[in-house]
Amino acid sequence: MATKTTPFDPAEYLTSAEDQTELLNDALASGDAGYIANALGVIARAQGMSQVARDAGVTREALYKGLTTTGDPKLSTVVGVLKTLHMELSAKKLTVQDGKVRLVKRPAKKAAANATGAPIRSGRRKSAAKAA
Repeated sequence: MATKTTPFDPAEYLTSAEDQTELLNDALASGDAGYIANALGVIARAQGMSQVARDAGVTREALYKGLTTTGDPKLSTVVGVLKTLHMELSAKKLTVQDGKVRLVKRPAKKAAANATGAPIRSGRRKSAAKAA
């Protein structure tokens, strides 16, 4: 008896911005251009390919063709799609350590202190008079 399969579209399951961002970050971390293009395509489908294409200033057909594992979209297309998806690219410094490429970790930021050495807290506190 033959195994019956059903089509799977990951775009149907990437409903939150957090999930979409995690997919794109994973693709970018891989360094695989096909995976990055495909991830952008999946996210664009999840948000509505026609609207993404319109907002990015390209045709829907060009996005379907370019944003696949074998696609090779122009950088201007990638930037336009990212802007439409309310995402951006960022770079991180890598270093080679023990023959492996690793992310350079930034030292933790120290909290700013006032003249007495007490940490400066952001935001306003309600005074007792205003709270009453």
